[in-house]
Amino acid sequence: MQEASKILSLHEKVEEALSSIRPYLETDGGDLKLIEITEDKVVKVALLGSCETCPMSEMTMKAGVEKAILSRVPEIHSVVSINA
Repeated sequence: MQEASKILSLHEKVEEALSSIRPYLETDGGDLKLIEITEDKVVKVALLGSCETCPMSEMTMKAGVEKAILSRVPEIHSVVSINA
């Protein structure tokens, strides 16, 4: 019998992935927020704080946020920033 507590929703998996990268953003005065997971499995996030205006925000999205999510939640097809 499977334990229901070990089965995480897609939203919970994405939030866990975001939690893994959040400390790195917070050290520079930034953060991010999960806005939506679309029906076609696209994650939309908002960059907050200093990440909103950082010239490296595109790199942060691709090399940090997107990589963290896609490596932990393979069901997700892509990750986009609503700030762009």
